[in-house]
Amino acid sequence: MIELLIATQNQGKRKELQNLFSQSRIDIKVYCLSDFGIDGDCPEDGQTFMENAIFKSLYYGKYRPGFYIIGDDSGLVVDVLGGEPGVYSARYAGVGAGDQKNTEKLLDALKEKENRRARFVTAICLSKGGQVIETFSGEAEGVIIDEKRGTNGFGYDPVFYYPPLQKTFAQLTTEEKNSVSHRARAFRKLEAYLLERMQTKNL
Repeated sequence: MIELLIATQNQGKRKELQNLFSQSRIDIKVYCLSDFGIDGDCPEDGQTFMENAIFKSLYYGKYRPGFYIIGDDSGLVVDVLGGEPGVYSARYAGVGAGDQKNTEKLLDALKEKENRRARFVTAICLSKGGQVIETFSGEAEGVIIDEKRGTNGFGYDPVFYYPPLQKTFAQLTTEEKNSVSHRARAFRKLEAYLLERMQTKNL
């Protein structure tokens, strides 16, 4: 069994990751910080998603040096806005503003813009004992629409339209989202890496 500690207090994110690995050929057990009562507060002041993912992975690794640590960071990138909201996706309208305010600011910024293309990005860092082992990334391309559709997901999901399935991310079932999302794509790469390392006995 491989034990992974994901650098988040969010049990929902832990369950999401465990679900992604449920069909894996590897026996993977996923923990999050709250499972061990870890309250550290890692600054997320990197200029890129990957920088933040690495910061988190190494920061929380000191609490469980024997574990493989996953640091991840995700967000929305809109080309016509120069890459915004980017690493500020969760606090686009200000710290603590929440999904509604963030989405309103995004739609306001896109008024009268013809180019509505956007992509969700996830960056992952796998580390152990204070050393970066490998990094991974995943993207999902879509279009920002003006009206919210769907009640699933969170963040910008209701206005992120995914053309291949003709739905917003908020209209997708868990199974659909796990097959196409940026997070799923990044974690599938992680899973493939872990499998390869196990087969060559390098893990």
